[in-house]
Amino acid sequence: MSIKSDKWIRRMAAEQGMIEPFEPGQVRYGEDKSRLISYGTSSYGYDVRCADEFKIFTNVHSAIVDPKNFSDDSFVDIKSDVCIIPPNSFVLARTVEYFRIPRSTLTVCLGKSTYARCGIIVNVTPLEPEWEGHVTLEFSNTTPLPAKIYANEGVAQMLFFESDEECDTSYKDRGGKYQGQLGVTLPKT
Repeated sequence: MSIKSDKWIRRMAAEQGMIEPFEPGQVRYGEDKSRLISYGTSSYGYDVRCADEFKIFTNVHSAIVDPKNFSDDSFVDIKSDVCIIPPNSFVLARTVEYFRIPRSTLTVCLGKSTYARCGIIVNVTPLEPEWEGHVTLEFSNTTPLPAKIYANEGVAQMLFFESDEECDTSYKDRGGKYQGQLGVTLPKT
């Protein structure tokens, strides 16, 4: 298994639509020349953007967080260019990009250091071979202060690992429950 370079990422995006929309370079400035948290292709990965749809965790209904019986009432939905995460809480969001992972590839997501240095942790489970969809992102605010994240700017980096051989059974073959997800997707069992 080997990590894939920017050349491979560009080729897979062009030939197989692996990432849409796709940015072949690193974007660091907005159209108005304002500084952005970078996104796009890096040396050995792809920095994804956060869309402007957020689900902010709330305890208004004193619910129990249960992955087998998860209630949408545990979140407040907002659509905005920024999202304020309450202290010691979390937010769900999604990537701007839609992914189609090749059968011989496993994708791992890591948070960007800009957010990590502010106590904001990004968590995403691996994208398995032949999974596709918008990636649901979890942002955890580990600080005792409100924290801000920005839509349409870089939030995490995807690393692509290609195996020497294809897997016997892909996520698509198994009929995975998150296959083809659009928007922010809550837990399913």
